[in-house]
Amino acid sequence: MTETIPPTERTRVVREAHRGAYDRETIYKILDEGYVCHIGFAVDSQPYVIPTLFARVGDAIYFHGSAASRMLRNVSEGISVCVTVTLTDGFVLARSVFNHSMNYRSVVALGKAALVDAPEERLAALRAFTEKIIPGRWNDARRPNEKELKATSILRLPLTEVSAKIRSGPVEDDAPDYALPVWAGVIPLTLTAGAPIRDEKCDASIPTPAYAAQYKRRA
Repeated sequence: MTETIPPTERTRVVREAHRGAYDRETIYKILDEGYVCHIGFAVDSQPYVIPTLFARVGDAIYFHGSAASRMLRNVSEGISVCVTVTLTDGFVLARSVFNHSMNYRSVVALGKAALVDAPEERLAALRAFTEKIIPGRWNDARRPNEKELKATSILRLPLTEVSAKIRSGPVEDDAPDYALPVWAGVIPLTLTAGAPIRDEKCDASIPTPAYAAQYKRRA
C-alpha cells in the first residue's frame, strides 16, 4: 500500500480539494519528472523566490548553488523554505474564457533545509543532480574537484510536509455554454529534446553518446 503523508493545515489543498494528492507515489513521480523547482524564503521581511535544479533521493530533495549566494547563505542557517515544482500538461480551452484552464501536476513542500556537510552525501547529491538530467553522464564527465566542492553549498529538505495538486481531463463548461458554436478541447503539452549540438571545441572523433543522441525525458 502506498504511504500517505498526512496533510497539515499548511499543505492541505483547500480550493478544488478533490485535486489534492498526499501519497508518496504520486508526489515522488511529479518530483522525479520535474527539472526545476522554485524555492521561496524571506530575509529581513523581504520575500525571494529562486529557481534552481533539484533532485530527490529517498524521502528528501536536494538543491545546490554557489556558497556565496544570498539564498544558500540564509537557507543553510535554518530559514524556513517553501519549495514548489510544476509540470504543465496541457491548455484546456473552454467555450467561455472564464472556464479556460490548464492541466498540470504540482507539488508544494515546506520545512527547513539542512546544509549537507558529509562528503559522501554531498557527492551522492551531485551525482543525483547529474543522473536525473542525463542518466549515464556521471561516469563519463569529470567529477567535481575539491575547489569546486568548496564553492558549492548543498542542502537537504526532508519530504515530511508536502502535498500535490493535479488537474487533468477535459473541458468543464457551464451547462448553457455547451450550445455555443465555439471550438473547445485540450491542447496537450510535452517537453521534447532536439538533436544534440556538438561543442565547437569538442574533438570530432568522439562519438555522440547514446544518452545524448537518443535522449528521452524521464516519465
